[in-house]
Amino acid sequence: MTNPNTEYDSPWKEIIQLYFEDFMLFFFPQVHSQIDWSRGFEFLDQELQQVVRDAELGKRLVDKLVKIYRIGGEESWLLIHLEVQAQEENEFPQRMFVYNYRIYDKYKKPVASLAVLGDSNRNWRPNQFGYELFGCSVDFRFAVVKLVDYQQRKSELEESRNPFATVVLAHLTALETQENRDLRKARKLALVRRLYEKEFSREQVLNLLAFLDWMLTLPLGLEQEFRRDLELLEVQKGMQYITSFERSGIEKGKQEALLKGIEISLEVKFGSEGLNLLPEISQIDDVTQLENILEGIKTESSVSELREIYQPTTGE
Repeated sequence: MTNPNTEYDSPWKEIIQLYFEDFMLFFFPQVHSQIDWSRGFEFLDQELQQVVRDAELGKRLVDKLVKIYRIGGEESWLLIHLEVQAQEENEFPQRMFVYNYRIYDKYKKPVASLAVLGDSNRNWRPNQFGYELFGCSVDFRFAVVKLVDYQQRKSELEESRNPFATVVLAHLTALETQENRDLRKARKLALVRRLYEKEFSREQVLNLLAFLDWMLTLPLGLEQEFRRDLELLEVQKGMQYITSFERSGIEKGKQEALLKGIEISLEVKFGSEGLNLLPEISQIDDVTQLENILEGIKTESSVSELREIYQPTTGE
């Protein structure tokens, strides 16, 4: 039985976009308390891509740039640069520094860089980049949250109604069940049951279920079992939140997000030659295969090697 790769990038991007204020309250409460939420906020992700697109600094996972206003009556606005890093990476502190100064150079506004580390290594906690040479020194520091620290706070997460308590529980489950998809299916259903028991709104259930589907991927057979168990749970709870039409809509949205991610990644790594693959990749409906293609773009060194993922050649 093939286990589809867990894809950490897109689900985090989507959920931060939906619940940015909850994200800040959950992970960075001191920062949250200094933001004037009554004045709104604005995502500047396209602008961020333009600022950093020529920075060859390793794998970019989730990066967000947000325009906010600080409490205190100032008319000027500030910027928050967010990174969610799912894998240990030596160049990560350098990338945080480069992104910070490039953003500042473009906007001439203060930039707060914040990072959420989603890897499994408890000892990897980068929060600084710097150097000193001939009396000149650079000491850049950024705020960090480590998701594995929440493994000791699961009872607290279970009680919280903040959407990101569910997000963290799902992320930890993904790490803990990489080699045991039967356990993953059981944990995934338990997380859905929690959404109903905590009386989340229908919209929140749909959004968080989409996140769970992204984060806690299952082989086809177990996924079908999960769907049947979910339908039975809805009958037991008297809450048919997710119709078959909406389930197919969640899958369609996931497929569209994957295709967009593939398009961007193909252009960044392979240029126009990579984009030539897009018409044939767009014909693929299988979400697991699209996830494998997106993962393959990170590891394969040529377009022909990448094509082997979805059009393997048969031996003579």
